[in-house]
Amino acid sequence: MKLFENLHFNNIRGDITGGITAGVVALPFAIAMGLASGAGAIAGLYGAIITGFFAALFGGTGAQVSGPTGPMTVVMALVVTQFITFFEGKIDPATGLIYTHDAALGAGLAIAFTTVVLGGIFQIIFGLLKLGRFINLMPHPVTSGFMTGIGVIIIILQIPQVLGFYEIKGSTLGIFSQLGDVENYFVNTGAMSIALITLVTVYLLPKKIGKFIPSPLFALMTGTLILLFFPGMFSSNIEPINNMLLGDIPTGLPDFNMPTFEVSIVVDMIAAGMMLAILGSIDSLLTSLVSDEITRTHHKSDRELIGQGIGNTLSGLFGGLPGAGATMRTMTNVKAGGLTPLSGALHAIILLAIVLGGAQYAKEIPLAVLGAILVKVGTDIIDWEYLKGLISTPKSGALIMIVVLGITVFYNLMAAVGVGLVMASLIFLQRMTDVQLASIVSVQTIEEAAHLDETHQELLRAGNTLFYQLNGPMSFGSAKGIVRDFSTKSDYNRVILDLSNVPVIDYTTSRSIAEICNICQEKSAEITIVGANIKVRHFLENIGIDIELMSH
Repeated sequence: MKLFENLHFNNIRGDITGGITAGVVALPFAIAMGLASGAGAIAGLYGAIITGFFAALFGGTGAQVSGPTGPMTVVMALVVTQFITFFEGKIDPATGLIYTHDAALGAGLAIAFTTVVLGGIFQIIFGLLKLGRFINLMPHPVTSGFMTGIGVIIIILQIPQVLGFYEIKGSTLGIFSQLGDVENYFVNTGAMSIALITLVTVYLLPKKIGKFIPSPLFALMTGTLILLFFPGMFSSNIEPINNMLLGDIPTGLPDFNMPTFEVSIVVDMIAAGMMLAILGSIDSLLTSLVSDEITRTHHKSDRELIGQGIGNTLSGLFGGLPGAGATMRTMTNVKAGGLTPLSGALHAIILLAIVLGGAQYAKEIPLAVLGAILVKVGTDIIDWEYLKGLISTPKSGALIMIVVLGITVFYNLMAAVGVGLVMASLIFLQRMTDVQLASIVSVQTIEEAAHLDETHQELLRAGNTLFYQLNGPMSFGSAKGIVRDFSTKSDYNRVILDLSNVPVIDYTTSRSIAEICNICQEKSAEITIVGANIKVRHFLENIGIDIELMSH
């Protein structure tokens, strides 16, 4: 295995252009997502730098640009909130005192970053076990409902930022319940105005301008400059302008954070890490497929998971958000000429330079601007194409999508994926069962036997013979149906059970064949099993059916 996949210097000019462009575009997203996660803007920047650099070098998709994404940020926000809440009100064993808010925040973030490390380790294991191909098998209605739900969550979480209700925090349901008391809050016209300007900019920026400067970056600069040079337009005795700004961002290189474990919640930590790993893997591999279509290349799924895992493990160790392949930044990189891991690594170096030398200038960015940019991120994640065709989509797929969407937004992300997969599996099993049962051939008269060979036709001419043929791989889903169907047959004293078109069976189906044999025995009917291959023969013999005896 090559140390660095897809790395070469034949596209150096395009990679430099792509890396610089992607780095500039990533800046507002990294800051906004760090803020939205609850870990702080600097965590978003560190996450973009670390995952962007290491996932590019060690991953399996040449043009992929990685960093904090909407779905990963939503999960991280839930993780941060969960573990901070866990420590609030508890006694600090080191001091014997009740955790203060700041102490609970620090302890909760330490646990949250440890789950990022766990998620990265799980991704590396996924790659080593070559599970990448299975992650790509996720049913589309499940993926669509989940990603749409993530988009909706991102939009809901930005409502307080866009409206200037900075006191409102919490989950989606918590925000809705607090907005129900909106009359208790004063409308912040300044925040709303600047958010509206930002939304108009990111959605309606002319393409001619967008070729030179991406709309999120243009909106970030525009909103910041307007508030900086025309503060009177947004001044309010309700909310001081300073409270509407991002504020100071730490500068310098990140500190190493030793993983922290809390015994009483270690199961929750592992579950959160697994969720980050699964979601990050799906998010990254979907972006890899998009990159393949644009660049006409073929990514290596398992190598990509290893690269993403290395990036996320190191990001968690240095206080960064978890990341994944970012579709918009990858598209920007490719359009600007980036094709190899050099562009993704350079994008991270550009962000590092900004953190080391320019983070102090970011403190003037309005929170409403970042909230509006994330609203755009949320609407981009929503699967509008699937929603538009929901009426004409098969009812089963539409039901799965809606259920997963609802559970994602209002209950739990992991539960949403689990319920979606169970629903999809049951529907698939029912369809396969119907196909398997429909493939059964039952012939009792010579007039029905034109398609059979001469030997079987001769047996039917002898009279009172039932030719019963199973076709295709038979599974447990059709087992009861086989017995039920056979039980409807009558007027026979001999049965020919043809298994020549059955490549494999499972234990439940073999028991059904045994039951057919028992039915024949009860009716004193002779049964002959023909055509069983070696695998099927051994399976039946292992449960006590003597094929040799049954074949004579």
